[in-house]
Amino acid sequence: MINHSADPIAELVSNLKKLPGVGEKTATRFAYHILNMKKEEILSMANAIKRISDEVKLCSVCFNFTYNDPCDICSSQSRNNSVICVVEKPADLNTIEKAGIFKGRYHVLHGVIDMLNNVGPEDIKIAELINRIKNESIKEIIIALSPTTEGEATALYLQRMIKPAGIKITRLASGIPVGSALEYVDQYTLTRAMENRIEI
Repeated sequence: MINHSADPIAELVSNLKKLPGVGEKTATRFAYHILNMKKEEILSMANAIKRISDEVKLCSVCFNFTYNDPCDICSSQSRNNSVICVVEKPADLNTIEKAGIFKGRYHVLHGVIDMLNNVGPEDIKIAELINRIKNESIKEIIIALSPTTEGEATALYLQRMIKPAGIKITRLASGIPVGSALEYVDQYTLTRAMENRIEI
């Protein structure tokens, strides 16, 4: 049951703080900015958030966020269906797509192996990737995970799982700083890393 006596500004600030990198001061600034917007702009923003909740789902093939299933990339006739680029999260896929450097298809893991936080291989979309390899005519898997400790551990696990299938496995080349998140890498660095990817 909604508590109508609750301060709506405080409630908005509390919800904005759930966004990554947004603390109390930034959330408060955002809240007051929204209050100064026109009513129709606020309603448009609220409607966009509601539509995301109601209409956006995971693609049943690659597990990217989409409002069509399969997504536009998976259903495209112009993509190279024999190459799959494996990424940690939808934001990474979006980064590569914006760079315009890859014309194959994707697989979104929705996480990386992180045993310290009890995230094992069964908690992310690895089994689904193996099923795709078994059921599709895949010639190459590109592992495009951020070069963090967890990303490296996941890449090694994927390598062990995929190698028996005899499929070419490549990784993004050096140039992406160790410990950095893929979604924040500039397009030039990402382009060089994709073009000079190495077989593993």
